[in-house]
Amino acid sequence: MNKVIRMADRLPVLQARLNGVRDRRYTIRYPFAADAELIDMESGKQVTGVTSDISLGGCFLCTSKTLPVNTRARMRLTRKGQTLDTLVVVRIVKQRIGLGIEFFDLESPNDRILASWIESLRKR
Repeated sequence: MNKVIRMADRLPVLQARLNGVRDRRYTIRYPFAADAELIDMESGKQVTGVTSDISLGGCFLCTSKTLPVNTRARMRLTRKGQTLDTLVVVRIVKQRIGLGIEFFDLESPNDRILASWIESLRKR
């Protein structure tokens, strides 16, 4: 009967909270591949890659090039002839793997495109 929580066991969770990283997602993510292009709104640096998953709140972009956490960027996702343009914020950086992206200004008709993509993924 060992109910002692060692601090070493809690350190990753505490560190994530201190860094402002959520440890739980608020929307379901679905496997999803789309070509992606990000343009940093301050520097103009371009990053390209492919998404590995998507949700109503964001996506993960597989890319070897990264942008810093909290970078605001314009993102274009293209899949099967449909294009979604939105403003995003980089929330997580995994070096040589990719970027966790949060959508933050999804306007019409882009909101409908995202909703149709998610709906088609839910039906699978």
